[in-house]
Amino acid sequence: MSRLRLPALLATAFAACVSFSSQAAQKDHFSVCWTIYAGWMPWEYAGSQGIVDKWAKKYGIQIDVVQLNDYVESINQYTAGQFDGCTMTNMDALTIPAAGGVDSTALIVSDFSNGNDGIVLKGDGKKVGDLKGMDVNLVELSVSHYLLARALDSVDLTEKDLKVVNTSDADISAAFNTDQVNAVTTWNPMLSDIKAKPGVTEVFNSSQIPGEIMDMMVVNSATLKDNPALGKALTGAWFEVVELMNAKNAAGKAALEHMAKASGTDLAGFQAQLDTTRLFATPKEALVFATSKQLPETMRKVAEFSFQHGLLGEGAKDTSAVGMAFANGVTSGDKNNLKLRFDPTFVQMAADAKL
Repeated sequence: MSRLRLPALLATAFAACVSFSSQAAQKDHFSVCWTIYAGWMPWEYAGSQGIVDKWAKKYGIQIDVVQLNDYVESINQYTAGQFDGCTMTNMDALTIPAAGGVDSTALIVSDFSNGNDGIVLKGDGKKVGDLKGMDVNLVELSVSHYLLARALDSVDLTEKDLKVVNTSDADISAAFNTDQVNAVTTWNPMLSDIKAKPGVTEVFNSSQIPGEIMDMMVVNSATLKDNPALGKALTGAWFEVVELMNAKNAAGKAALEHMAKASGTDLAGFQAQLDTTRLFATPKEALVFATSKQLPETMRKVAEFSFQHGLLGEGAKDTSAVGMAFANGVTSGDKNNLKLRFDPTFVQMAADAKL
């Protein structure tokens, strides 16, 4: 089960998608895309088991739930206007559609990595400080890269104190088996495989920066504004599935087994990945996170990392280049260029049982 999270800014698509974002209008047929990852398998279940159809019918619309095989390509297609919504991380939402000019809304912040991402050293390396002077293999400009930067912050080191070696998620486990590679930053399931090897130490993981690597369903803001039924149907379907997953009964187990099989693993493997994923079990839990004071601060950190690594676009002069909006009227960055919105309106409706 792999989720490549390397941002790939496609300038050629941006002109088209900016025009798309301003052309939204009322309609009755929508499509959203997703890729395989533990925290997004509920979308597969909701789509294949008729739950999305049920909620869409309630609001007089149709929603196609489409699986794509390539994570970056799914975001690029959303950015280009081929989908109304897409699953993605918070950093990628900022650095691909939002930085590209597509006004996007985090409809549901569904979970955050709580140990799914980690830094592992061989041999004598036992702490983050031991990374100094080392080569560290990771998917460059991904959330693994962000995790490394945050780990270095914790011990007053910077990326200048080591060398980042760009390595694909498909190759990172094999690379760690070689004598040349002594440090990696990666995510599950590769992380679990690497941690199981003898003589290795995980020196930092995402549970130490809780809430900073988020998984979300992102939708086009103009489309959502003109078609609130889309937000209601998707939110209702999502929390129906999550409630089933947490039911602790035969139906819940069957749902988890279905998701495990659909993601290419068994129930034990799927549960192991859920154990390091802080999946919000109820709308109220999701609402608390979406309205927290921590969220804007987290996104400021993400924006800083993104700017330092050239991910906010060629014209970005500082970390405030892409404006972001949060609950309770809070904004961050350029208020005249608000392109990423964390809007808890629909999660609030779910929490109030008004969907």
